[in-house]
This record gives sequence, structure tokens and C-alpha cells, in this order.
Amino acid sequence: MIDYTVKEIEKAVLIGVITQQQNEEKVQEYLDELDFLTRTAGGKAIKRFTQKLDYPHPKTYIGAGKLEEVKAYIDAHHIGTAIFDDELSPAQLRNIERVLDCKILDRTNLILDIFVQRAQTSYAVTQVELAQYQYLLPRLTRMWTHLSRQKGGIGLRGPGETEIETDRRIVRDKIALLRKRLAGIDKQMAVQRKNRGKMVRVALVGYTNVGKSTLMNVISKSKVFAENKLFATLDTTVRKVVIKNIPFLLTDTVGFIRKLPTQLVESFKSTLDEVREADLLLHVVDISHPNFEDHIDSVNTILQEIDAAAKPVIMVFNKIDAYTHDTIDADDLVTLATKRHYTLQDWENTYMNRENEKAIFMSALHKDNLETFRKLVYEAVRTIHITRFPYNDFLYQEYDEA
Repeated sequence: MIDYTVKEIEKAVLIGVITQQQNEEKVQEYLDELDFLTRTAGGKAIKRFTQKLDYPHPKTYIGAGKLEEVKAYIDAHHIGTAIFDDELSPAQLRNIERVLDCKILDRTNLILDIFVQRAQTSYAVTQVELAQYQYLLPRLTRMWTHLSRQKGGIGLRGPGETEIETDRRIVRDKIALLRKRLAGIDKQMAVQRKNRGKMVRVALVGYTNVGKSTLMNVISKSKVFAENKLFATLDTTVRKVVIKNIPFLLTDTVGFIRKLPTQLVESFKSTLDEVREADLLLHVVDISHPNFEDHIDSVNTILQEIDAAAKPVIMVFNKIDAYTHDTIDADDLVTLATKRHYTLQDWENTYMNRENEKAIFMSALHKDNLETFRKLVYEAVRTIHITRFPYNDFLYQEYDEA
């Protein structure tokens, strides 16, 4: 018998704090992103709450009065989940849950939940599981997990050991096991990278949902999963690509995001190693997003953290087909503000082209300006290739002349 029941979408409220470090405009940007994260996870944000504070309240993130206001709304509208825009401390989680009496999630927990849904391979599943346990460990006191049941409780506890202490030890053992498993996979992946020889490596990097996987599919003629949701790709995909007469390896990596949980940075070390060991980075940017400049800064910050900021970079401004003149201040474009879409010449006259040594404006989805993009990548790869295989230089010249 077919079940025709429709799964009810989980309703949630979003909560952020306006501080000296992030003004109201910035908080609304973060909440827009949190809304997208919520939809990606399968929920629906019904209302947003913000409060101006010097810094988040150490006990309840927001003030007691605002917390009561949130509770009144949750009770009146039968909301089951409250999502906070920053990572909450274990004490904040306990105190907030005591007042709101509903499911409490923070930004980190929400991202981890999406990663759980997206993980496909055993490696990605292991990475996400490690990040989950690292997040869980300091928060066990509020969760009363009874994890001992997973391993059989008989004979497990020491004399006078409480259940929460047992749970902590089980989580620590699990973290150690997952780290050991990942270390083994990391060695295998390092060997794979070494076995690829001296072939030039190119890595796609960028904010989440900017079109990296779509671009990967277009260049490599492969079928990497691509979807208009955050973190559609978790697993690193490597494809051999040949442009003209030069082969190189192209890697699609997990997308970055503002306030990326530290647990994920550690867990996805091997994915980041692909970026760290690349010879050339293609920094893909969603030009249609109103906050694309912040996205560029966020990606550059993470590249700096993993010692990859000094690598040669081509800025790929993608999704020009989705851009409208409201996205960017009209003063930044040398064109009439009445035009809904801009020509490639218009884009080349923008400050984005002037400020980046190598930049390309394109639409991977519709293959707009694809040949110019391929030529730019070819020239960059060729420059690296010649330094690695100088005896082939005359072949390149002969091919180009032909």
C-alpha cells in the first residue's frame, strides 16, 4: 500500500545579535544565509528575531526579555525549533532550552546536519561523523545520551563512574577511532596524489553554491552532482582534463561558508589538502549574489589559514546570466542602470576586472564565454607546465602556431 502522507516541514525561528563587530545590515545578511541553510536542511524559517547588544549574552545569547518574546511567539505559533546564528556554548544551550522548551540549534549544528544529509561516500561520512562527535563532546551534560548502550553497558563502567562520565569516555574513544580511520584514508589519498606524477593540478575553490560543480561538469564533461542548494558537493572529485594539447587534473572541492565550524575544517583536512597542493586555483564567485564581495573575503581568509593564499589564482565570476542591475551599485558599472543584463564588454569595464590580474566573466550553466575561459585556463596551465617540462616547449609553440 502506498503511503500518500506528506512530511510536514519543520518550522523554525531565526535569532541573531547585532554587536559592535556586526551591524544590523551584516546580521541580516547572515540571517539570509541561515534561512538558506534552514531550507537546505528541510525546514522553513517563519520569523527572525534580532537584538542589539555589546556582545552576545554569556548565559542566554540574547537578553532575558527578548528570550521571553521569542518564547511567546514560539508558543503562539507552535514552532518546534529555534536556530541561533552563532555557535552556542554548552551553558547557553542548557539555559536557552530551559526557557524555550523546544529544539535548539546553532549555526554549527545546522551545518553539520546538512553535511550528514549530503555525505555519500564512506570517507565523507567518516569526516562528518568526526565533526559531529567533536561538537557533541562538550555538550553531553544537556543531552543525557546513554551512549553506553551502543557498546553494551555490562562491565563497561568503573566503580562509582556516572553515566555522563561513561558517555564522555565513549565519545572520546569514538573520536580517536575516527581520527585513526581518517589518518589511514589520508595516507591513501596522499599516495594517490603522489602517483598522479607531475601533472599540473588545478583546484576549484569558492563559497558554497557558486556553481563549482556545474563548471566542473562543463570543463571535464563529467557528471558531478550539482544542485541549487548549499553544500551540494562534499566529496572531492578529481578529473583529468585536456585543453588543446595539455592534460591537467581538475579538482572540485567542498564549498566554503562564513563562520565555517572549526570541527569541519579539521575533519575535512584531506579535502583542503587538495587545495593546498594545487598548482593553480580557480576561485569561482557567484556574481549574482548581493554579498559576493564578502564571499570572496571569506574564501581568501580560509585560503590564508591553510597556507594556500600565495598560489596563482584566476577569478571566475560565474552566473552572469542570473545577475540583475540591482545586485551591484550601478556606479560600479560603466553602463546604463536601465539595462537588466550586461554584455561581456560591460563586465570587462568593471572594477572587478581592473582589480584582479586574471579574471573571467561567464555562465557555466549556459556556457557563456566558455571558450575564453578555456583559453585563460590553458595559458595559466601551460605556463606552469613549461616550467615543469621545459623540453616540451617547442611542441607548444608548434601547436599554437598551427
